[in-house]
Amino acid sequence: MNRTDRLYALVEELRAVAPRPRSARWLAERFEVSVRTVERDISALQQSGTPIYAEPGRTGGYCLDRAHTLPPVNLTPEEAVAMALALRRLDGTPFRQAAASALRKLVAAMRADDAAAAQALADRIHLVDGSAPASMPRAAVGALPVGRVLRIGYADRAGAVTTRDIEPLGYVGIREQWYLIAWCRLRESVRIFRTDRITSVTPTREPAPPRTFPEDDLDIPRAMRERLALVLAPGASTPAGPVRIAG
Repeated sequence: MNRTDRLYALVEELRAVAPRPRSARWLAERFEVSVRTVERDISALQQSGTPIYAEPGRTGGYCLDRAHTLPPVNLTPEEAVAMALALRRLDGTPFRQAAASALRKLVAAMRADDAAAAQALADRIHLVDGSAPASMPRAAVGALPVGRVLRIGYADRAGAVTTRDIEPLGYVGIREQWYLIAWCRLRESVRIFRTDRITSVTPTREPAPPRTFPEDDLDIPRAMRERLALVLAPGASTPAGPVRIAG
Protein backbone atom coordinates (compact mmCIF):
# COMPACT_ATOMS: atom_id res chain seq x y z
CA MET A 1 0.00 0.00 0.00
CA ASN A 2 1.46 3.37 -0.96
CA ARG A 3 1.33 6.35 1.42
CA THR A 4 -1.60 8.09 -0.27
CA ASP A 5 -3.73 4.94 -0.06
CA ARG A 6 -2.64 4.40 3.54
CA LEU A 7 -3.59 7.95 4.60
CA TYR A 8 -7.04 7.48 3.10
CA ALA A 9 -7.38 4.05 4.74
CA LEU A 10 -6.32 5.45 8.12
CA VAL A 11 -9.08 8.04 8.00
CA GLU A 12 -11.64 5.45 6.94
CA GLU A 13 -10.57 3.08 9.74
CA LEU A 14 -10.91 5.82 12.35
CA ARG A 15 -14.22 6.93 10.83
CA ALA A 16 -15.61 3.39 11.04
CA VAL A 17 -15.01 3.08 14.80
CA ALA A 18 -15.57 6.73 15.82
CA PRO A 19 -15.81 7.92 18.51
CA ARG A 20 -13.81 4.95 19.86
CA PRO A 21 -9.99 5.24 19.55
CA ARG A 22 -7.45 3.08 17.80
CA SER A 23 -3.94 2.82 19.25
CA ALA A 24 -0.88 3.54 17.13
CA ARG A 25 0.29 -0.04 17.67
CA TRP A 26 -3.06 -1.46 16.50
CA LEU A 27 -2.97 0.74 13.39
CA ALA A 28 0.66 -0.22 12.71
CA GLU A 29 -0.23 -3.91 12.77
CA ARG A 30 -3.34 -3.31 10.66
CA PHE A 31 -1.39 -1.55 7.89
CA GLU A 32 1.85 -3.51 8.33
CA VAL A 33 4.04 -0.48 9.05
CA SER A 34 5.96 0.75 12.08
CA VAL A 35 4.38 2.71 14.94
CA ARG A 36 6.60 5.63 13.98
CA THR A 37 5.21 5.57 10.43
CA VAL A 38 1.65 5.66 11.79
CA GLU A 39 2.53 8.60 14.03
CA ARG A 40 4.02 10.48 11.05
CA ASP A 41 0.92 9.72 8.96
CA ILE A 42 -1.42 10.92 11.72
CA SER A 43 0.63 14.09 12.10
CA ALA A 44 0.41 14.73 8.34
CA LEU A 45 -3.37 14.24 8.43
CA GLN A 46 -3.71 16.61 11.38
CA GLN A 47 -1.62 19.28 9.64
CA SER A 48 -3.87 18.99 6.56
CA GLY A 49 -6.90 19.75 8.75
CA THR A 50 -8.28 16.24 9.36
CA PRO A 51 -9.98 16.34 12.81
CA ILE A 52 -7.96 13.59 14.52
CA TYR A 53 -7.04 13.92 18.19
CA ALA A 54 -5.19 11.76 20.70
CA GLU A 55 -7.07 10.26 23.66
CA PRO A 56 -4.70 9.58 26.60
CA GLY A 57 -4.71 6.56 28.89
CA ARG A 58 -4.17 2.81 28.65
CA THR A 59 -7.23 2.39 26.46
CA GLY A 60 -6.59 5.58 24.51
CA GLY A 61 -5.36 6.15 21.01
CA TYR A 62 -6.32 8.23 18.01
CA CYS A 63 -9.92 9.34 17.48
CA LEU A 64 -11.68 10.95 14.55
CA ASP A 65 -14.26 13.65 15.15
CA ARG A 66 -16.98 12.02 13.08
CA ALA A 67 -19.27 15.07 13.21
CA HIS A 68 -16.70 17.13 11.32
CA THR A 69 -15.95 14.76 8.46
CA LEU A 70 -17.56 14.12 5.11
CA PRO A 71 -18.25 10.79 3.44
CA PRO A 72 -15.74 9.73 0.77
CA VAL A 73 -15.74 11.91 -2.35
CA ASN A 74 -14.54 10.22 -5.51
CA LEU A 75 -13.35 12.77 -8.07
CA THR A 76 -12.76 11.78 -11.65
CA PRO A 77 -9.41 12.81 -13.17
CA GLU A 78 -11.22 15.44 -15.27
CA GLU A 79 -12.96 16.87 -12.16
CA ALA A 80 -9.66 17.12 -10.28
CA VAL A 81 -8.03 18.97 -13.19
CA ALA A 82 -11.05 21.27 -13.49
CA MET A 83 -10.70 22.16 -9.80
CA ALA A 84 -6.97 22.82 -10.22
CA LEU A 85 -7.75 25.19 -13.11
CA ALA A 86 -10.45 26.95 -11.09
CA LEU A 87 -7.96 27.34 -8.26
CA ARG A 88 -5.66 29.35 -10.53
CA ARG A 89 -8.39 31.97 -10.80
CA LEU A 90 -7.95 32.60 -7.05
CA ASP A 91 -4.34 33.79 -7.37
CA GLY A 92 -3.90 37.02 -5.45
CA THR A 93 -6.97 36.47 -3.24
CA PRO A 94 -7.10 35.58 0.48
CA PHE A 95 -8.71 32.24 -0.41
CA ARG A 96 -5.86 30.82 -2.52
CA GLN A 97 -4.15 28.90 0.30
CA ALA A 98 -7.40 27.47 1.72
CA ALA A 99 -8.59 26.35 -1.70
CA ALA A 100 -5.23 24.69 -2.42
CA SER A 101 -5.45 22.83 0.90
CA ALA A 102 -8.98 21.63 0.06
CA LEU A 103 -7.85 20.35 -3.34
CA ARG A 104 -4.88 18.54 -1.76
CA LYS A 105 -7.26 16.69 0.58
CA LEU A 106 -9.56 15.69 -2.25
CA VAL A 107 -6.69 14.45 -4.42
CA ALA A 108 -5.30 12.48 -1.45
CA ALA A 109 -8.70 10.79 -1.09
CA MET A 110 -8.84 9.74 -4.74
CA ARG A 111 -8.12 6.20 -5.83
CA ALA A 112 -4.43 5.87 -6.66
CA ASP A 113 -5.06 5.13 -10.36
CA ASP A 114 -7.46 8.09 -10.69
CA ALA A 115 -4.99 10.42 -8.96
CA ALA A 116 -2.24 9.26 -11.35
CA ALA A 117 -4.54 9.80 -14.34
CA ALA A 118 -5.41 13.28 -13.06
CA GLN A 119 -1.73 14.20 -12.77
CA ALA A 120 -1.04 12.79 -16.24
CA LEU A 121 -3.82 14.97 -17.66
CA ALA A 122 -2.61 18.02 -15.71
CA ASP A 123 0.87 17.48 -17.19
CA ARG A 124 -0.67 18.00 -20.65
CA ILE A 125 -2.00 21.46 -19.74
CA HIS A 126 0.51 24.30 -19.95
CA LEU A 127 -0.13 27.84 -18.72
CA VAL A 128 1.78 30.83 -20.06
CA ASP A 129 2.67 33.51 -17.51
CA GLY A 130 0.50 31.62 -15.03
CA SER A 131 -2.70 32.53 -16.86
CA ALA A 132 -5.70 30.20 -16.88
CA PRO A 133 -8.27 31.50 -19.38
CA ALA A 134 -11.68 31.71 -17.76
CA SER A 135 -13.71 30.34 -20.64
CA MET A 136 -13.60 28.30 -23.82
CA PRO A 137 -15.94 28.58 -26.82
CA ARG A 138 -18.89 26.22 -26.39
CA ALA A 139 -18.11 24.27 -29.57
CA ALA A 140 -14.63 23.39 -28.30
CA VAL A 141 -15.62 22.17 -24.84
CA GLY A 142 -15.96 18.57 -26.05
CA ALA A 143 -12.31 18.45 -27.14
CA LEU A 144 -11.04 17.45 -23.70
CA PRO A 145 -10.66 13.65 -24.07
CA VAL A 146 -7.05 12.57 -24.54
CA GLY A 147 -6.62 9.10 -25.99
CA ARG A 148 -9.56 9.16 -28.44
CA VAL A 149 -9.79 10.38 -32.03
CA LEU A 150 -12.06 13.39 -32.49
CA ARG A 151 -13.60 14.79 -35.66
CA ILE A 152 -13.67 18.58 -35.60
CA GLY A 153 -14.77 21.39 -37.83
CA TYR A 154 -12.06 24.03 -37.98
CA ALA A 155 -12.12 27.47 -39.59
CA ASP A 156 -9.02 29.04 -41.11
CA ARG A 157 -8.19 32.77 -41.01
CA ALA A 158 -10.53 33.40 -43.93
CA GLY A 159 -13.41 31.52 -42.27
CA ALA A 160 -13.33 28.45 -44.56
CA VAL A 161 -14.20 25.33 -42.49
CA THR A 162 -12.49 21.97 -42.98
CA THR A 163 -13.29 18.66 -41.28
CA ARG A 164 -10.33 17.03 -39.57
CA ASP A 165 -9.67 13.93 -37.53
CA ILE A 166 -7.34 14.79 -34.68
CA GLU A 167 -5.71 13.09 -31.71
CA PRO A 168 -5.82 15.52 -28.74
CA LEU A 169 -2.54 15.82 -26.85
CA GLY A 170 -3.20 18.69 -24.45
CA TYR A 171 -3.90 22.39 -23.99
CA VAL A 172 -1.99 25.65 -23.69
CA GLY A 173 -3.59 28.66 -22.00
CA ILE A 174 -2.28 32.07 -23.11
CA ARG A 175 -3.90 35.15 -21.60
CA GLU A 176 -7.62 34.84 -22.47
CA GLN A 177 -7.28 32.13 -25.15
CA TRP A 178 -7.08 28.34 -25.00
CA TYR A 179 -5.18 26.41 -27.67
CA LEU A 180 -5.69 22.69 -28.31
CA ILE A 181 -2.50 20.76 -29.12
CA ALA A 182 -3.25 17.73 -31.30
CA TRP A 183 -1.92 15.43 -33.96
CA CYS A 184 -3.74 16.45 -37.14
CA ARG A 185 -4.33 13.53 -39.50
CA LEU A 186 -5.04 15.92 -42.37
CA ARG A 187 -1.61 17.60 -42.04
CA GLU A 188 0.13 14.49 -40.61
CA SER A 189 1.85 16.53 -37.93
CA VAL A 190 1.29 18.23 -34.57
CA ARG A 191 -0.78 21.39 -34.82
CA ILE A 192 -2.00 24.06 -32.42
CA PHE A 193 -5.72 24.70 -32.88
CA ARG A 194 -7.24 27.97 -31.67
CA THR A 195 -10.33 26.92 -29.75
CA ASP A 196 -12.26 29.95 -30.99
CA ARG A 197 -11.95 28.52 -34.53
CA ILE A 198 -13.29 25.07 -33.63
CA THR A 199 -16.85 24.98 -34.95
CA SER A 200 -17.83 21.43 -33.91
CA VAL A 201 -16.48 18.41 -32.02
CA THR A 202 -17.63 14.82 -32.59
CA PRO A 203 -15.99 12.01 -30.59
CA THR A 204 -15.31 8.83 -32.57
CA ARG A 205 -15.06 5.27 -31.28
CA GLU A 206 -11.46 5.00 -32.43
CA PRO A 207 -8.81 5.07 -29.68
CA ALA A 208 -5.84 7.27 -30.52
CA PRO A 209 -2.36 5.73 -30.50
CA PRO A 210 -0.26 6.81 -27.52
CA ARG A 211 1.64 10.04 -28.18
CA THR A 212 3.56 12.26 -25.78
CA PHE A 213 2.75 15.93 -25.29
CA PRO A 214 5.20 17.77 -27.61
CA GLU A 215 6.46 20.27 -25.04
CA ASP A 216 9.92 20.33 -26.62
CA ASP A 217 8.31 21.72 -29.77
CA LEU A 218 6.21 24.52 -28.25
CA ASP A 219 7.33 27.92 -29.51
CA ILE A 220 7.03 29.39 -26.00
CA PRO A 221 10.07 30.32 -23.84
CA ARG A 222 10.64 28.00 -20.91
CA ALA A 223 10.52 30.83 -18.37
CA MET A 224 7.04 31.85 -19.49
CA ARG A 225 5.21 28.53 -19.17
CA GLU A 226 4.47 25.88 -16.59
CA ARG A 227 2.48 22.68 -16.37
CA LEU A 228 -0.76 22.76 -14.44
CA ALA A 229 -0.14 21.37 -10.96
CA LEU A 230 -2.57 19.63 -8.63
CA VAL A 231 -0.61 21.18 -5.74
CA LEU A 232 0.78 24.67 -5.16
CA ALA A 233 4.26 24.07 -6.58
CA PRO A 234 4.40 24.44 -10.39
CA GLY A 235 5.62 21.59 -12.52
CA ALA A 236 8.84 21.64 -14.52
CA SER A 237 8.95 22.72 -18.13
CA THR A 238 11.39 22.20 -20.95
CA PRO A 239 13.10 24.21 -23.69
CA ALA A 240 11.12 25.02 -26.80
CA GLY A 241 11.13 24.74 -30.59
CA PRO A 242 8.37 25.57 -33.17
CA VAL A 243 4.92 24.10 -33.61
CA ARG A 244 2.72 25.76 -36.24
CA ILE A 245 -0.74 27.17 -35.60
CA ALA A 246 -3.16 25.04 -37.64
CA GLY A 247 -4.23 26.54 -40.91
